[in-house]
Amino acid sequence: MYNPVDAFLTKIITNYGIDSFTLRYAICLLGSFPLNAILKRIPAKRVATKCCFIISMSLFYLFGVLNLVSGFRTLFISTMFTYLISRFYRSKFMPHVNFIFVMGHLAINHIHAQLLNEQTLTTVDITSSQMVLAMKLTSFAWSYYDGTCTSESEFNDLTQHQKSRAVKGHPTLLKFLAYAFFYSTLLTGPSFDYADFDSWLNCEMFRDLPESKKPLRRYHPGKRRQIPKNGKLASWKVLQGLAWMVLSTLGMKHFPVKYVLDKNAFPQRSFMFRIHYLFLIGFIHRFKYYAAWTISEASCILCGLGYNGYDPKTQKIRWDRVRNIDIWTVETAQSTREMLEAWNMNTNKWLKYSVYLRVTKKGKKPGFRSTLFTFLTSAFWHGTRPGYYLTFATGALYQTCGKIFRRNFRPIFMREDGVTPLPSKIIYDLIGIYAIKLAFGYMVQPFIILDFKPSLMVWGSVYFYVHIIVAFSLFLFKGPYAKQVTKFFKSKQPKEIFIRKQKKLEKDISTSSPNLGDILKAKMDHEKGKAPEENEMNLGIPPIELGNWDNAKEDWDDFCNDYKDWRNKNGLEIEEKNFARAFERFKQEFSNATSDSNERVRKMSFSGYSPKPISKKEQ
Repeated sequence: MYNPVDAFLTKIITNYGIDSFTLRYAICLLGSFPLNAILKRIPAKRVATKCCFIISMSLFYLFGVLNLVSGFRTLFISTMFTYLISRFYRSKFMPHVNFIFVMGHLAINHIHAQLLNEQTLTTVDITSSQMVLAMKLTSFAWSYYDGTCTSESEFNDLTQHQKSRAVKGHPTLLKFLAYAFFYSTLLTGPSFDYADFDSWLNCEMFRDLPESKKPLRRYHPGKRRQIPKNGKLASWKVLQGLAWMVLSTLGMKHFPVKYVLDKNAFPQRSFMFRIHYLFLIGFIHRFKYYAAWTISEASCILCGLGYNGYDPKTQKIRWDRVRNIDIWTVETAQSTREMLEAWNMNTNKWLKYSVYLRVTKKGKKPGFRSTLFTFLTSAFWHGTRPGYYLTFATGALYQTCGKIFRRNFRPIFMREDGVTPLPSKIIYDLIGIYAIKLAFGYMVQPFIILDFKPSLMVWGSVYFYVHIIVAFSLFLFKGPYAKQVTKFFKSKQPKEIFIRKQKKLEKDISTSSPNLGDILKAKMDHEKGKAPEENEMNLGIPPIELGNWDNAKEDWDDFCNDYKDWRNKNGLEIEEKNFARAFERFKQEFSNATSDSNERVRKMSFSGYSPKPISKKEQ
């Protein structure tokens, strides 16, 4: 089928030698800004008009600019599955079934792109858009389940974040397609929750904004737009994104990845040169993510979706609702955890609230099961290339090692209160930043190269030095001499020295003064029985906590017992009935929508649908 837009772009590419991928993606990223200037001026009450505008622009991108007809089909299949199953399948397993289908569909396309498509740096691929869509669809299924299908006690057990994102009513098909195919974030993200999108679409998120901060309408004197002005901030973000884009292009030109794959030239360099060259490769490859995420964030800010509240004290507006990257923190982080939390922030939230906390058994803390599922989901979400798994597995080991070093070394540079830093802590901070940057430059090479043997070859060119350091550290702090090593480092920590002196003093008092001694003895016994609790959510790349492996069998036994209980309660038969009921509901509604009755019914509008909470019998 003839595509005039594609033909025009192909002519430009041929005549001027412009890279196809860069030109088409630049049009989609930068073209969103004039479109958002139009979108934000559509009256707040015209929700259907906004949705039609959003969908039509996304179709123009997919069919016209990118010429991805099959790509649209891929996104549409996942979108309609989530819409239909969340609408008609009333079961506590609905979010799980949806998650398996959406992630399975994504995995199939990852495999297809890897094995059957010839992937190059200029290939326009739909899987990146599908990755963003997978986050939106799976989080919507959980949000809708939280809002309509949970009991009061179950709802109270949710986190505050999950409660605030709960969806109380099923959206119309038009609104849901607008959410799934929002053109500003269609290609590169960021992902966002449906509750935020609905609040923005209806302009409810701007209720806390004073009327004086809302701009006057040019052609309607006396009336104000709901979305405040933000053009300067959006422009500044765009300039940053373009700068990162230029730096990325120049950096890749002067420091190519192919140099580390040169078996003759690269190994001839000194070891210090090689490890720092790997750092530069990783550093430069972050620029393209900075560019894409900063520009897409600017687009969301311009249309108002980035609005995150008004502070009456400072009289300033926050625009970080869909922020996906904290560049300064990434580049200056003193710990692995801090760096990972500042990177791809919305994916981290998705992994936490849609995976990590969802697979945790009710009444228990996240353990081995949560860590394992989070790790596997993160890996499968990125793709099936071996390089991803090499990076994630090494990253998990390194994060574990980083926690050990931080727990044992950092207190040495803190005062007795454990909070106030000593003057020498600046040395610890600088060494920590330097070590993290070198280590990440090493670990991300497979993520960049993707293939198995070349990745190992690059690691081998620097003698697998990070793996050796991690292995030695784990042996030192988790091996047969762990107690002696830990004791040695604690002896150098001001806080531990103070605690030991305090306890010695209390012990002396307890033996010399019977009355006061009983009180101090009870205090000491209480503190001895207390264990420090660490309930950290390790995002994206969870650390491999060696203690969690002891709980693996327990988690497996719990899973088996839960499955047996479900089978004994005829769970399979109940779910078969739930699927049958879902199909009957779909047929009934489709029949009503297409019947030739005297009433005026719009075909497939579904606008009159009002979902009901799941009854206990249907579960």
